[in-house]
Amino acid sequence: MKIVHVETGMHLYGGAQQVAYLLRGLSTQGVDNVLVCPPGASIGQHFAGSAVKVIETPCKGDLDLGFIGRLKRILLDEKPDLVHLHSRRGADVLGGLAASRAKVPAILSRRVDNPESRLAARLKYRLYNRVICISQGIADVLLSEGVEASRVRVVRSAVDASPWLNPEPRAAFCAAFGLPEEPPLLGVVAQLIERKGHRYLFEALASLKDRHPFSLVVFGQGPLREELEALAARLGLSERLRFAGFRKDLPRWLGNLDLLVHPALMEGLGVSLLQASAAGVPIIACRAGGMPEAVRDGLSGLLVPPGDSSALREALARLLENPDYRRELGRNGSRLAREEFSAEVMVAGNLGVYRELLGR
Repeated sequence: MKIVHVETGMHLYGGAQQVAYLLRGLSTQGVDNVLVCPPGASIGQHFAGSAVKVIETPCKGDLDLGFIGRLKRILLDEKPDLVHLHSRRGADVLGGLAASRAKVPAILSRRVDNPESRLAARLKYRLYNRVICISQGIADVLLSEGVEASRVRVVRSAVDASPWLNPEPRAAFCAAFGLPEEPPLLGVVAQLIERKGHRYLFEALASLKDRHPFSLVVFGQGPLREELEALAARLGLSERLRFAGFRKDLPRWLGNLDLLVHPALMEGLGVSLLQASAAGVPIIACRAGGMPEAVRDGLSGLLVPPGDSSALREALARLLENPDYRRELGRNGSRLAREEFSAEVMVAGNLGVYRELLGR
């Protein structure tokens, strides 16, 4: 079986990291993989000199119509059994049109639960023989927009647990971020954008700060940084809160958290949730999108309604007051990450979709 994979992201995190897990696993299954990516992309450099053939070609986004012809020529030269399109940036619609013109079956990975109009969804998803959603929550969005169930499959994202098992000592964590060692350490890992819901977390913590000790580290960057810093100051949280920015060394620190909070209003699945579970960190997340699949309410964490500061405050108080329960949730999450979200499970799921489509 020969597969052409198209990943147009420049950095090896998020969706591109999932593609790397997939290609590595498929190679061990005897699949012949060809990776199409932009020049200089991290994933192309990652597979340079490996069994994966890397073909670099420019992709400047959704309006780069020349990408259709470039990818079509690659498909005609490589003659794959199918093409798997992994990115939204230029690779979804343009890639689907290229596959159609080259008469190669196409699969699209869908990683976000952003709604689309019913007309746009019906036209767009006709380009693909299958759409692999990384959560049932995403699949439900597509089905509600009129995409045929016969096209939709669910294969959840994976997490490699090994990097998350050996964090730095707690003293090193607290020294690095200028925090005291004693209070419970809370963290949030997300872009600083509106739909990640940081303000609801800040509001909930503001109502707890006089009753419970805690410190919060905000990992991530984005356009709301100054606005969120100002909000923290108004709520009297500045002394207990650190903005850490985007960190490539997150595996060094995440396992030191006593609790990860993910107040996102919508989320396809939430890779940071899988990473926290792999590190044995209990989670509070929202009952929206694919988050209930990544966090099992009462088993590996607690779920609250999105945008509900009061419910979030109650969940925080419950776990801040009960360290034994936090540790139990963390242990359960670690087991869940190994059993249901391993790279092996994800690779087998994608391979099953390939075989179904090709009748093998």
